Amino acid sequence: MAELLEVKNLSVSFFTPAGEVQAVRNVSFSLRPGEVLAVVGESGCGKSVLCKSIMKLLPRTARIQSGSILVNGADITGYRERDMHKLRGKLFSMVFQDPMTALNPTMTLGAQIGEAVRVHQPGLSGGAVRRRVLELMTLVGIDRPEERMKLYPHNFSGGQRQRGVMAIALAGSPGILFADEPTTALDVTIQAQILDLLRDVQARLGTATVFVTHDLGVVARVADRVAVMYAGRIVETGTAEEIFYDPRHPYTWGLLRALPALNRGRDSLYTIPGMPPNLVHPPAGDAFACRNEYALAIDYEEEPPMFRVTDTHCAATWLLDQRAPRITPPIGGAHG
Repeated sequence: MAELLEVKNLSVSFFTPAGEVQAVRNVSFSLRPGEVLAVVGESGCGKSVLCKSIMKLLPRTARIQSGSILVNGADITGYRERDMHKLRGKLFSMVFQDPMTALNPTMTLGAQIGEAVRVHQPGLSGGAVRRRVLELMTLVGIDRPEERMKLYPHNFSGGQRQRGVMAIALAGSPGILFADEPTTALDVTIQAQILDLLRDVQARLGTATVFVTHDLGVVARVADRVAVMYAGRIVETGTAEEIFYDPRHPYTWGLLRALPALNRGRDSLYTIPGMPPNLVHPPAGDAFACRNEYALAIDYEEEPPMFRVTDTHCAATWLLDQRAPRITPPIGGAHG
């Protein structure tokens, strides 16, 4: 199956008074039509910047330093704003983290969805726009759409507002949907409903989805494949089953150990020791080395390449080098 999206060796920096922040460092991944790829990692690891780089939604202080972004085989890395304007909404769209700030409080929800419909289908009549708005509201599970399209965002719960944001994102029938931590601001019960809705919409429309989250528990519910990010790099990729049942990077082990399900009966959750590195001056070698209890001497000197575990599973850790000692990780079986 042809790749819908291919990101190759992408590096993105922010230029600040403190210096150049290397937010995304040499990242490569691909996305197939209809697939759900979860991008997982701690806050600040570069997940959201990666997605916004693809959509060119970065501030003026940011710059793509190197790499390429291919969509349906076409390189859009050098596209200007007027070129990207034609792609946003139709080719790819985004569901943002906080629905209250993503919606305009002075417009009814129906008007905001209708505005998105008109942008992508300017020739539609008023009646056709209204029918499309009702169709989108029904698609995302908003009950009584004829009545509720006349209400304002503050009249809706957090979960219902997020459904409205999803309706706006789907108005142009995009091929790729970026979901940037869409359940973080919601309670646990509503989180589950939104996750099921995302998966249902993705299956019905065939939309490829990049799901950004810091919660591996969420990933199990929605993802086909997983990319684990740390300090601006992707450090492990694989199918959801491989990441959960055969993780190979120590950072992935740490994320899995922090899941509440694995800490039942304990007084506190496991936490990964230390802090992420300063990306103004990234450390030499493996950026995770200073937090890694299994670090080798070479981790402090040389950045590890991506080692292939299977055809679908890779990890950037020197522990996969054939010269590395055999260890028993805290998650999964013995590896060496």
